[in-house]
Amino acid sequence: MTVLTILLVLVLLLVVFGLLFRLQILTSIFSGTFTRDIGMSNSVNAVLMLVFLIGGGAWFAYSFVENFGKMNPPIASVHGHQMERMFWITMAVIGVAFAITQILLFVYAYKYQHKEGRRAYFFAHNNTIEVIWTIIPAIVMASLIFAGWKAWTRITGPAPKNSVVLEVMGKQFNWLVRYPGRDMKLGVVNYRMIDAVNEFGFDLSDKSALDDFTTNEIHVPKGVPVLIKIRSRDVLHAVYMPQFRVQMYAVPGMPTRFWFTPTTTTDEMRAKLGNPKFNYELACNQLCGGSHFAMKATIIVDEPDDYQNWYAAQQSFSQKNPDVLAAFKQKAKTMVAPVAAATDEKKAPVMPLAASN
Repeated sequence: MTVLTILLVLVLLLVVFGLLFRLQILTSIFSGTFTRDIGMSNSVNAVLMLVFLIGGGAWFAYSFVENFGKMNPPIASVHGHQMERMFWITMAVIGVAFAITQILLFVYAYKYQHKEGRRAYFFAHNNTIEVIWTIIPAIVMASLIFAGWKAWTRITGPAPKNSVVLEVMGKQFNWLVRYPGRDMKLGVVNYRMIDAVNEFGFDLSDKSALDDFTTNEIHVPKGVPVLIKIRSRDVLHAVYMPQFRVQMYAVPGMPTRFWFTPTTTTDEMRAKLGNPKFNYELACNQLCGGSHFAMKATIIVDEPDDYQNWYAAQQSFSQKNPDVLAAFKQKAKTMVAPVAAATDEKKAPVMPLAASN
């Protein structure tokens, strides 16, 4: 313990002496009695600034051109072209501003390197310059935000009446997909009814849920609006479909939605890309846990007739799982008997067992 105390005292003394020495140098600088030969290092650093600007800019340009195709998958939706146009307008505005500021930064570092006898000019204030660099960016940013808001409210607002409706629910670590049946209405789901078989939580006491069906693949028809209702069962996920330019969060406890119109079937895109194994993909682009990489689903864009044939061939969840349906019916019987007896005694009308929503 004594040795440690001595070492700490010595370290503190060294720190104090160092600060005193630094204070003496600063005092000499302010008084003008301290001179120091800068040497060549300052000029070398100034030249390296220009080298970094040119070399870094060239590398960025090469990387951008080389990977442009990976950043820009082909567009396969109607609204995708508008999204793409807005994205590149925004990137152009930001890119020009970034290029100008970085060029000025590195050029100024070279041009105004330290030289003997040169003194800095103190520029305190200029109202005109401040108004210019405040109003112009404000107008540009407000224009970009307004254009984005218009597009966003359209694709997240009410979908066309002829839309195909489906629901996607994210869970660790896969996507659950369901479609309405012949009544074209998605039935009631209840998280309390979720189990290993009934993963969606179908409430089969609701008639609209009896013909709903689930699939492993997402099928949508070409040229028809598609409304995707989105939910999450556990943590934050994201519905990301790059070719359709679709991106929407799946938030626990907060349903979201997005609609789009596919323009290119899977077969047409395979022919266009020359890749017979290509498939559209729904991926989660939010880190949602250890097996986040597994959260993806295949999307098939069919011709309308092919979609109708696929749709007609699907079996509802209740048909595939008669045991679950039987359990719901048995539960309904046990609930109806005492309710009926009580209403007979009071001579009151029988109330429905389940609400419609």
